[in-house]
Amino acid sequence: MTQKTAIILGATGLTGSLLLKTLLKDNRYKKIKLFSRKTVGIKDQKLQEHLIDLLKLSDYVSDFMADEVFCCIGTTKAKTPDKSLYEKIDFGIPVSAAELCKKNTIGTFIVISALGASAESRVFYNKIKGQMENVVVSMEIPKTHILQPSLIGGYREEKRPAEWLAKKAFLILNTGLLGPFRKYRSINPQSIASCMVWLANNTYESVRIPSDQIVKLGSIKN
Repeated sequence: MTQKTAIILGATGLTGSLLLKTLLKDNRYKKIKLFSRKTVGIKDQKLQEHLIDLLKLSDYVSDFMADEVFCCIGTTKAKTPDKSLYEKIDFGIPVSAAELCKKNTIGTFIVISALGASAESRVFYNKIKGQMENVVVSMEIPKTHILQPSLIGGYREEKRPAEWLAKKAFLILNTGLLGPFRKYRSINPQSIASCMVWLANNTYESVRIPSDQIVKLGSIKN
Protein backbone atom coordinates (compact mmCIF):
# COMPACT_ATOMS: atom_id res chain seq x y z
CA MET A 1 0.00 0.00 0.00
CA THR A 2 1.33 3.41 -0.98
CA GLN A 3 1.47 5.69 2.03
CA LYS A 4 0.27 9.25 1.74
CA THR A 5 1.29 12.70 2.88
CA ALA A 6 -1.35 14.93 4.45
CA ILE A 7 -1.40 18.62 5.30
CA ILE A 8 -3.38 19.95 8.27
CA LEU A 9 -4.15 23.61 8.79
CA GLY A 10 -5.43 24.35 12.29
CA ALA A 11 -3.87 21.39 14.12
CA THR A 12 -3.63 23.39 17.35
CA GLY A 13 -7.41 23.79 17.51
CA LEU A 14 -9.94 21.45 19.09
CA THR A 15 -10.93 19.45 16.00
CA GLY A 16 -7.57 19.81 14.26
CA SER A 17 -5.70 18.35 17.23
CA LEU A 18 -7.95 15.29 17.22
CA LEU A 19 -7.49 14.92 13.47
CA LEU A 20 -3.71 15.05 13.94
CA LYS A 21 -3.78 12.32 16.59
CA THR A 22 -5.98 10.18 14.32
CA LEU A 23 -3.68 10.53 11.32
CA LEU A 24 -0.53 9.87 13.34
CA LYS A 25 -1.99 6.47 14.27
CA ASP A 26 -3.13 5.71 10.71
CA ASN A 27 -0.70 3.53 8.74
CA ARG A 28 -2.02 4.89 5.45
CA TYR A 29 -0.10 8.10 6.14
CA LYS A 30 3.69 8.37 6.12
CA LYS A 31 3.97 12.12 6.71
CA ILE A 32 1.78 14.78 8.31
CA LYS A 33 2.69 18.38 7.52
CA LEU A 34 1.36 21.09 9.80
CA PHE A 35 1.06 24.75 8.86
CA SER A 36 0.34 26.83 11.95
CA ARG A 37 1.41 29.79 14.09
CA LYS A 38 2.60 27.69 17.02
CA THR A 39 3.89 24.19 17.64
CA VAL A 40 1.58 21.38 18.72
CA GLY A 41 4.28 20.14 21.09
CA ILE A 42 4.29 16.58 19.74
CA LYS A 43 7.39 14.71 18.66
CA ASP A 44 6.75 12.05 16.03
CA GLN A 45 8.82 10.89 13.06
CA LYS A 46 5.78 11.32 10.79
CA LEU A 47 5.35 14.95 11.80
CA GLN A 48 6.71 17.98 9.96
CA GLU A 49 5.85 21.43 11.31
CA HIS A 50 5.92 24.70 9.39
CA LEU A 51 5.51 27.57 11.85
CA ILE A 52 4.30 30.47 9.73
CA ASP A 53 1.91 33.39 9.48
CA LEU A 54 -1.12 31.65 7.99
CA LEU A 55 -2.32 34.93 6.50
CA LYS A 56 0.74 34.63 4.22
CA LEU A 57 0.15 30.98 3.34
CA SER A 58 0.46 31.68 -0.38
CA ASP A 59 4.17 32.43 0.15
CA TYR A 60 4.82 28.76 0.94
CA VAL A 61 3.84 27.15 -2.34
CA SER A 62 7.01 25.01 -2.55
CA ASP A 63 6.40 23.54 0.94
CA PHE A 64 2.70 22.98 0.33
CA MET A 65 3.03 19.56 -1.29
CA ALA A 66 0.90 16.57 -0.26
CA ASP A 67 -1.74 14.08 -1.34
CA GLU A 68 -4.50 15.54 0.85
CA VAL A 69 -5.23 18.81 2.62
CA PHE A 70 -7.40 19.10 5.72
CA CYS A 71 -8.42 22.64 6.66
CA CYS A 72 -9.65 23.04 10.26
CA ILE A 73 -9.18 26.80 10.42
CA GLY A 74 -11.84 28.85 12.14
CA THR A 75 -12.30 31.66 14.63
CA THR A 76 -15.24 33.19 16.48
CA LYS A 77 -16.83 36.61 16.92
CA ALA A 78 -15.67 36.67 20.56
CA LYS A 79 -12.09 35.73 19.71
CA THR A 80 -11.86 37.93 16.60
CA PRO A 81 -14.29 40.88 16.91
CA ASP A 82 -12.55 42.74 14.05
CA LYS A 83 -14.64 41.78 11.02
CA SER A 84 -11.80 42.47 8.59
CA LEU A 85 -9.46 40.11 10.43
CA TYR A 86 -12.25 37.56 10.82
CA GLU A 87 -12.72 37.54 7.05
CA LYS A 88 -8.98 37.14 6.46
CA ILE A 89 -9.01 34.04 8.70
CA ASP A 90 -12.29 32.28 7.90
CA PHE A 91 -12.36 33.18 4.21
CA GLY A 92 -8.79 34.03 3.28
CA ILE A 93 -6.91 31.08 4.75
CA PRO A 94 -9.15 28.25 3.40
CA VAL A 95 -9.28 29.92 -0.02
CA SER A 96 -5.48 30.33 -0.09
CA ALA A 97 -5.12 26.66 0.84
CA ALA A 98 -7.48 25.63 -1.96
CA GLU A 99 -5.56 27.81 -4.43
CA LEU A 100 -2.33 26.06 -3.43
CA CYS A 101 -4.05 22.70 -3.95
CA LYS A 102 -4.88 23.75 -7.51
CA LYS A 103 -1.39 25.10 -8.13
CA ASN A 104 0.31 21.95 -6.80
CA THR A 105 -2.27 19.50 -8.25
CA ILE A 106 -3.35 18.19 -4.83
CA GLY A 107 -6.53 16.27 -5.55
CA THR A 108 -8.17 16.19 -2.11
CA PHE A 109 -9.31 19.23 -0.12
CA ILE A 110 -11.52 18.82 2.96
CA VAL A 111 -12.53 21.92 4.90
CA ILE A 112 -14.66 22.65 7.96
CA SER A 113 -17.33 25.31 7.47
CA ALA A 114 -20.47 25.68 9.58
CA LEU A 115 -24.14 24.79 9.57
CA GLY A 116 -26.06 27.77 8.24
CA ALA A 117 -23.28 28.96 5.96
CA SER A 118 -24.71 30.88 3.02
CA ALA A 119 -23.30 33.58 0.79
CA GLU A 120 -26.78 35.16 0.83
CA SER A 121 -27.07 35.22 4.62
CA ARG A 122 -27.69 38.52 6.38
CA VAL A 123 -25.55 37.25 9.24
CA PHE A 124 -21.99 38.37 8.56
CA TYR A 125 -20.34 35.26 9.97
CA ASN A 126 -22.58 32.83 8.05
CA LYS A 127 -22.12 34.91 4.92
CA ILE A 128 -18.31 34.73 5.11
CA LYS A 129 -18.45 30.94 5.50
CA GLY A 130 -20.85 30.69 2.57
CA GLN A 131 -18.65 32.84 0.35
CA MET A 132 -15.66 30.68 1.26
CA GLU A 133 -17.60 27.55 0.32
CA ASN A 134 -18.59 28.95 -3.05
CA VAL A 135 -15.04 29.95 -3.98
CA VAL A 136 -13.67 26.57 -2.90
CA VAL A 137 -16.30 24.70 -4.94
CA SER A 138 -15.59 26.90 -7.99
CA MET A 139 -11.96 25.71 -8.01
CA GLU A 140 -13.12 22.22 -8.94
CA ILE A 141 -10.52 20.31 -6.94
CA PRO A 142 -11.36 16.68 -7.85
CA LYS A 143 -12.18 15.53 -4.32
CA THR A 144 -13.67 18.46 -2.41
CA HIS A 145 -15.72 18.07 0.76
CA ILE A 146 -17.11 20.86 2.93
CA LEU A 147 -18.22 19.87 6.41
CA GLN A 148 -21.02 21.91 8.00
CA PRO A 149 -21.08 21.02 11.71
CA SER A 150 -23.50 22.43 14.25
CA LEU A 151 -22.24 23.64 17.64
CA ILE A 152 -19.04 21.73 18.35
CA GLY A 153 -18.84 20.20 21.83
CA GLY A 154 -15.69 19.36 23.77
CA TYR A 155 -13.28 21.25 26.01
CA ARG A 156 -11.37 24.31 24.84
CA GLU A 157 -8.48 25.90 26.70
CA GLU A 158 -9.62 29.45 26.04
CA LYS A 159 -12.66 30.70 27.95
CA ARG A 160 -15.84 31.11 25.92
CA PRO A 161 -18.67 31.69 28.46
CA ALA A 162 -21.49 32.00 25.92
CA GLU A 163 -20.36 28.89 24.07
CA TRP A 164 -20.03 26.98 27.35
CA LEU A 165 -23.63 27.83 28.27
CA ALA A 166 -24.83 26.82 24.81
CA LYS A 167 -23.09 23.45 25.11
CA LYS A 168 -24.74 22.83 28.48
CA ALA A 169 -28.15 23.70 27.01
CA PHE A 170 -27.62 21.38 24.05
CA LEU A 171 -26.95 18.44 26.37
CA ILE A 172 -30.65 18.71 27.19
CA LEU A 173 -31.93 19.88 23.79
CA ASN A 174 -30.16 17.20 21.74
CA THR A 175 -32.58 14.43 22.76
CA GLY A 176 -35.51 16.46 21.45
CA LEU A 177 -33.96 17.22 18.07
CA LEU A 178 -35.23 14.41 15.86
CA GLY A 179 -35.82 13.75 12.17
CA PRO A 180 -34.97 16.78 10.01
CA PHE A 181 -33.89 18.68 13.15
CA ARG A 182 -31.21 16.13 14.04
CA LYS A 183 -28.61 18.15 12.13
CA TYR A 184 -28.95 20.92 14.73
CA ARG A 185 -27.70 18.71 17.55
CA SER A 186 -24.31 19.66 18.99
CA ILE A 187 -21.54 17.49 17.61
CA ASN A 188 -18.50 15.79 19.12
CA PRO A 189 -15.26 17.09 17.54
CA GLN A 190 -13.95 13.52 17.22
CA SER A 191 -16.90 12.78 14.91
CA ILE A 192 -15.74 15.60 12.65
CA ALA A 193 -12.12 14.41 12.66
CA SER A 194 -13.14 10.81 11.96
CA CYS A 195 -15.47 11.92 9.17
CA MET A 196 -12.66 13.89 7.50
CA VAL A 197 -10.39 10.84 7.49
CA TRP A 198 -13.18 8.62 6.16
CA LEU A 199 -13.95 11.06 3.33
CA ALA A 200 -10.28 11.25 2.35
CA ASN A 201 -10.08 7.49 1.99
CA ASN A 202 -13.46 6.66 0.48
CA THR A 203 -15.66 7.75 -2.41
CA TYR A 204 -18.54 10.03 -1.44
CA GLU A 205 -20.57 12.10 -3.88
CA SER A 206 -21.81 14.98 -1.72
CA VAL A 207 -19.62 18.06 -1.51
CA ARG A 208 -21.44 19.81 1.34
CA ILE A 209 -22.04 17.56 4.35
CA PRO A 210 -24.43 18.68 7.15
CA SER A 211 -23.87 17.91 10.81
CA ASP A 212 -26.07 14.81 11.12
CA GLN A 213 -24.35 13.22 8.12
CA ILE A 214 -20.94 14.05 9.58
CA VAL A 215 -21.90 12.01 12.65
CA LYS A 216 -22.95 9.04 10.49
CA LEU A 217 -19.79 9.04 8.38
CA GLY A 218 -17.62 9.63 11.43
CA SER A 219 -19.01 6.48 13.03
CA ILE A 220 -17.89 4.25 10.14
CA LYS A 221 -14.70 2.39 10.91
CA ASN A 222 -11.84 3.62 8.73
